[in-house]
Amino acid sequence: MIQLIQRKIGVRIALQVNLLLLLVLTIGGVLIYQQQSRRLEKQLLDKGKLASVLGAKSVGRIMEEAVDNGVLTLQEALDVEYTEIPGFTPAKYHTRYDWYTDKAVLTLQDEILKSPDILYAVAQDVNGYIPTHNTRYNRPITGDPQKDLVGNRSKRIFSDEVGLKVGKNETPGFVQVYPRDTGEMVWDISSPIHVKGKHWGGFRMGFGLAAVNRAKDSLMTSLVITMAVILLVSMTSTFILIHRALLPLKNFTRIASNLADGNVGEKIEYRGQDEIGRLADVLERLRMSLKAAMDRLSRPG
Repeated sequence: MIQLIQRKIGVRIALQVNLLLLLVLTIGGVLIYQQQSRRLEKQLLDKGKLASVLGAKSVGRIMEEAVDNGVLTLQEALDVEYTEIPGFTPAKYHTRYDWYTDKAVLTLQDEILKSPDILYAVAQDVNGYIPTHNTRYNRPITGDPQKDLVGNRSKRIFSDEVGLKVGKNETPGFVQVYPRDTGEMVWDISSPIHVKGKHWGGFRMGFGLAAVNRAKDSLMTSLVITMAVILLVSMTSTFILIHRALLPLKNFTRIASNLADGNVGEKIEYRGQDEIGRLADVLERLRMSLKAAMDRLSRPG
């Protein structure tokens, strides 16, 4: 193979052209990957921020309607005197309003959770208390701590750093990276909930980073396949075109070899006006000169 490359100028040119193309495609692919990755992340973040704002406003309105209709007093809606429910680890708690959120807020949260890239969508109070989690995290207690940690997450106080920041946050679309206790790394996006002008807590959205990485991997696979197809087509086309372009040189090499052996009878013809055409003219003049010289030498006396 190395000898073939050394002996064939067409092969060398084709390889050099395609190596340059590979370099250009690689640089372009990296730039496209980075740009599209940022776009994927921005789309997901924008989606989460919008949903968290809408969720926060909706929960705030639901709680205010309960106060306006006399279902809850404002003090009950803002209750932070948690009553522990015996027999749970991590501990679970009741408040004076959680019975109401179990009915009025659950449907809203589950509706937002229908999007496949969202892991959770919940209202949390200022101290990290989640009175009503999504239905998928409200499964019956099994007694298996690992299963229940994932399957039943309602009425817990999430007092980790991320949860406490959600409770204090007053900025719509607040983004944090959350190492969830179930093992996932999550983008936690939250917006503040207000009830009658009081900061009640925040509405939290969870987006799994694994889903983002899968989307990036899919993008990378598509780019690699596209680059491979382009490179394959380019290599094939380049070899064919260069081979066709250099065919006259192969013929001229044969004629030049014949001239060196004294065979000057074959006329050298090439119709093009390019560099190969000028070479053909030079070889033809050389052939005519050699033929004339040989004719003179062959004449007697």
